[in-house]
Amino acid sequence: MRVEIWTDIACPWCYVGAARFRQGLAAFPHRDQVEVVHRSFELNPQAENGDVPIIDAVAAQYGRTREQQVAREEQASAMAEAMGLGYRVGGRVFGNTFDVHRLLHFARTRDLQTRLMDIAFRINFAEERSIYDRETLVDAAVEAGLDAKEVRDVLDDPNAYAQEVRADERLAAELGANGVPFFVLGRRYGVSGVQASEAFTRALEQAWADRPTV
Repeated sequence: MRVEIWTDIACPWCYVGAARFRQGLAAFPHRDQVEVVHRSFELNPQAENGDVPIIDAVAAQYGRTREQQVAREEQASAMAEAMGLGYRVGGRVFGNTFDVHRLLHFARTRDLQTRLMDIAFRINFAEERSIYDRETLVDAAVEAGLDAKEVRDVLDDPNAYAQEVRADERLAAELGANGVPFFVLGRRYGVSGVQASEAFTRALEQAWADRPTV
């Protein structure tokens, strides 16, 4: 059975949601027969890279006060820490994740997609290093096991894996996803948002029971 997970590396709920799903999957008896595919979703496809603090940018985007956005960050931090994940509040910057998504598709061709995603999440949330910085992104990819020259070649070619990113985003729209994280189990069941690990296990059990057997 295939599970597809739409995420954006800039999304704190995706960071927590991915960890909770993994915990839920670990409790699923048929976990060894589940293929997990990470798919692209840009929360802010028009964003430009710069030095605008994420708290200020997102507060303005959603019409919140800075204090309200700080409270949401603190909520995300508490949820992350409960899962054993590092999370620093307040130091990230706003930017465009398109290149990260392109590299994640490249990493999939080397069976390193999940590894790179985990490292990118850690860099962004636990270390507050900018995933929009080219050399930081190269370092992350190399840490994941990718070849530095191949990574730079991908980043240098704006068309490399761009179609794959856009295809993921079109598919998300077709499936009715307008936010992330968004989980699709066996192309039959959708789970949206940050759920409890036990809820993911139940969803996996239901999708497994209802999967086509022919």
